[in-house]
Amino acid sequence: MMRSLFSGVSGLKVHQTKMDVIGNNIANVNTVAYKSMSVTFSEVFYQTTQSASGANATTQRGGTNAKQIGLGSNVGAISTSITSEGASQRTDNAFDLKIGGEAFFIVQSNGEQLFTRAGNFTLDEAGNLVTSSGAYVMGWQVDSDGVIQKDSVTPLQPRSAEFAYTAPEATSAYTVSGNINKQDTNFLNGNPIPMTVRFYDSLGYEYTANLSVTQDADDANKYTVDLSSVYCNNKLTNLSVSQSPIATIVFDPVTGAPTVTGSTVDADSNFIFSFAEGGFTTASQADMGLTDEEWAEVTQIDTGSSLITQLANGIAVDYSQLTLLADETKLDGSFGSIDGLGTGKAVGTLSGISISNDGCIVGSYTNGDVATLGQIAVATFSNANGLEKEGDNYYKATLNSGLFDGVGYDITSTGGTISSGVLEMSNVDLSTEFTEMITTQRGFQANSRIITVSDTLIEELVNLKR
Repeated sequence: MMRSLFSGVSGLKVHQTKMDVIGNNIANVNTVAYKSMSVTFSEVFYQTTQSASGANATTQRGGTNAKQIGLGSNVGAISTSITSEGASQRTDNAFDLKIGGEAFFIVQSNGEQLFTRAGNFTLDEAGNLVTSSGAYVMGWQVDSDGVIQKDSVTPLQPRSAEFAYTAPEATSAYTVSGNINKQDTNFLNGNPIPMTVRFYDSLGYEYTANLSVTQDADDANKYTVDLSSVYCNNKLTNLSVSQSPIATIVFDPVTGAPTVTGSTVDADSNFIFSFAEGGFTTASQADMGLTDEEWAEVTQIDTGSSLITQLANGIAVDYSQLTLLADETKLDGSFGSIDGLGTGKAVGTLSGISISNDGCIVGSYTNGDVATLGQIAVATFSNANGLEKEGDNYYKATLNSGLFDGVGYDITSTGGTISSGVLEMSNVDLSTEFTEMITTQRGFQANSRIITVSDTLIEELVNLKR
């Protein structure tokens, strides 16, 4: 009689445990990347009142089965549906990430490396990429050349001082384009046509050189280019012209093709814009005091066509795009050569951060630069179900899950991807949970009925003495 009582008690306990798990699942139906849990029951040991026996030829009796009385139920396992991926929730926040596949983000909290599927990350005051509870998101850093170094994972700092700026570059080429109408009223009245050339120095300062194009009084196909002033940040500089004109352009009267003469580059001299000397000049290698190697760098641009004048700071002005047609006079210029090289750039300030499908953190800068700031690494486990929950959406590696090697993997090497602006939702299925709740409730009621009936039988036994 007492065995049924304790069997009923064990049944109540396991169903209570199952109800606790169901309640936790439902409570976390909207928790980011929550993985639902389930309970399975197992039998408890049995009391054997008679062992099994085999057939006996001597007594000519057949075998008998064992007689055993069960002593209730127990919780066999509480499993987590960790490999079942939750649905996607779009947030459009660049730091909200979702892993496609079975990998885990690597995070560090209080010096301990943990793992999570919840990718609702943010940046802290120091520029670290962190989880909602402040754990560092781990990954690989870049070297001085911007190449990812896939060694031991460390905290990622996409907004650290190291990545706040990108270096400027001096302009090394400039292209002048447009058209000159030799019958333009300005020329007929003896007035020059203004032209503006812009360029950067090696510190990222932008200069505006105001030039003027003047028609030769005796030859309508010949024009000179002179410098009137140079501004930096809308302030007049003391850069002056040490030789004028800075270029002479002669157009073929039949084809209209331009040729630069006068200050053209030859083997012994170079057309120079020198910040140190304060203006434009023509100088030889000896005048500049340059070694053969330095002089080779200065004169490396091909000027064989006599259409380019080269500047000592690396600026080569190309006039080959000018035309002499019976159209509106309009002069324009653009950074860089015809093929777009040598534009130069100002100092770049970090203006935006994005995360690609392979976990690379990419920074965009105000000067047009794009740089890799690091890469998010992921971890995989041979038995992900063996991970131990730590709370706050974190998991800890155990001996049964497999240990973390400290390096991790590129998400693409595991066959997965990282989606930015998306979060993984909970994989709790409410219809399943409510069905399990019904069966758990009925199971609990049935086990309580065992106790009630057993109590009635004990009461009848006690009443025998009356």
